[in-house]
Amino acid sequence: MSRGGYPNFGGGGNMNNLMKQAQKFQKQMQDMQAELEDKEFSATAGGGAVTVIVNGKKQMVSIEIKPEVVDPEDVEMLQDLILAAGNEALKKAEDETTSEMKKLTGGLNIPGMF
Repeated sequence: MSRGGYPNFGGGGNMNNLMKQAQKFQKQMQDMQAELEDKEFSATAGGGAVTVIVNGKKQMVSIEIKPEVVDPEDVEMLQDLILAAGNEALKKAEDETTSEMKKLTGGLNIPGMF
């Protein structure tokens, strides 16, 4: 360490650049996360009989059920349609998050990021 700084970093200047890059990356991640949280993802089941909308926080925002699909004799089918649409909407939200994260990290898988 003859010129100061940290060993293997070639001096303090490179460490400053590394810190600036880390701060920039952190800001980009925060911006991306906020943008994704505001997005909505929808999916349908039963040929459009049930529509579920979730947000980027993976919370259900709304469920729409066409009246003709409500059959008191077959509540189980309605429950299955709601689950199917809900799970598909959540999968879309997860896929979008993963895709955006890969763009930001250049495909590098960083555990615990989302």
